[in-house]
Amino acid sequence: MKTITKYGRPLAVAMTVALIIGAADVALAAAPSGAIFTTDITGTQVNVNIYNAKTDVYLNGGPQNQNSAGLSPDGVYYFQVTEPSGANNGVLLSTDPAVCRQLRVTGGVVVGAEPATYNGLPCAHPNGYYNSANGSTSVQLMPFNDTSNNGGEYKAWLIAKTANTSIDPNDPAVLVFNNDDTKTDNFKVKVSLPPPVGSNISGVKFYDANVNGILDSNELGIPFWKIALFGDQLSDTTTVSTNEAGAYLFRNLVAGIYGVCEIMPSASPRWIPTTATSFADINVPPDAVKDFGNVCLGTGGGLTLGFWSNKNGQALFNADDLLLMTNLNLRNADGSVFDPKSYTVFRNWLLKATATNMAYMLSAQLSAMELNVLNGKVKADAIVFAGKPPESCTVTGLSNTGFISINNLMSAADGSLLSNGKTVAGVDDPDVRNCQEFMKNALDEANNNRNFVQPTACGVNYSGTEPSCTPAP
Repeated sequence: MKTITKYGRPLAVAMTVALIIGAADVALAAAPSGAIFTTDITGTQVNVNIYNAKTDVYLNGGPQNQNSAGLSPDGVYYFQVTEPSGANNGVLLSTDPAVCRQLRVTGGVVVGAEPATYNGLPCAHPNGYYNSANGSTSVQLMPFNDTSNNGGEYKAWLIAKTANTSIDPNDPAVLVFNNDDTKTDNFKVKVSLPPPVGSNISGVKFYDANVNGILDSNELGIPFWKIALFGDQLSDTTTVSTNEAGAYLFRNLVAGIYGVCEIMPSASPRWIPTTATSFADINVPPDAVKDFGNVCLGTGGGLTLGFWSNKNGQALFNADDLLLMTNLNLRNADGSVFDPKSYTVFRNWLLKATATNMAYMLSAQLSAMELNVLNGKVKADAIVFAGKPPESCTVTGLSNTGFISINNLMSAADGSLLSNGKTVAGVDDPDVRNCQEFMKNALDEANNNRNFVQPTACGVNYSGTEPSCTPAP
């Protein structure tokens, strides 16, 4: 058992009264092997060892390429900063709760801080940049107190969560562990900074199912979403991931002007913001709360023009469907009204549809969606993302963030066809044609199941190549 000291005070902690790793945590079966090292925010420097400031120090581990053996076993570890070897060896300098000091090792490398909560608030340490050379993401070691070492030396620890690892029930910052379950690395800091004391910027990344841009009481947070902090007081942006409840927190910020922005995942599925993606000019103090809303896009039951022109569509097409087609303001290639007398006539018209006359192609996509709704394949109140319309194009029911219900989209398309049956490029009004093309594209996406707002959050998948978010102007 390791006897630990905190800020120079001995702590005799018995394992029988220690807070043992929770049942939700799976203890690692073996002590760690491989090396850890301190690095900068890029994660590409190995064993820099001397830093200008404590905020510059990040923890990483494993090889610098994907062909070498790394840290093992994979899993979640604790980390901390203490006095270096010598008279004060082992004196804890990390100041936050131990539960906040966790990182994950996957594939033999550190892949970022593990989401954690203390007293109901997210508290995981900020991540550095993703290192594409080895797939790692380093973790910032701050906050920790100044060392008493005259040379400005510190010791970083990586501590395996074995059966011998626990948190002191009397002091949440202190860990109890066996030295055999650790890896360490010493580093130096040129300039000592006072412990951070200041205000917080926090918020919730929420799934905005009704796309109203407001965090409603029944809407849930989105976990593992990356939020970045920028400002004049920072040498670079700092990134955290939201916790299981979708909450994020940047704490103990010194007075100044800051901004926060979300980093949009580039991997599938497609995510669309319903609020601002960046908030700038946040004066600290006081505390500030900035929430971010998003939805993901996917399927909604749409069936394509190809379906409605083959035997499967024909099997569903009956007298009600034919009556619906004749009640719509559908158009032919020459702009004349199309009123089909049979399924065969409708099928031939559908197969010949082109965008030479945009009203014709809009009619084809509208007819397919109307059939989808009539046959119970798509809900009329389903919401789709259409995007920003062209200038001089007004679509009734389209929100300023680009969302519209299927019912409103069909109604707008049918109304446009009533007034404008012929919209040929270079011949007819280009504004009307562009507006019809906008609605045609939205219906096409929906018929192909690509732009429906999903009822609940999808998985958040980062490719690792996302640029940092762009600060608002």
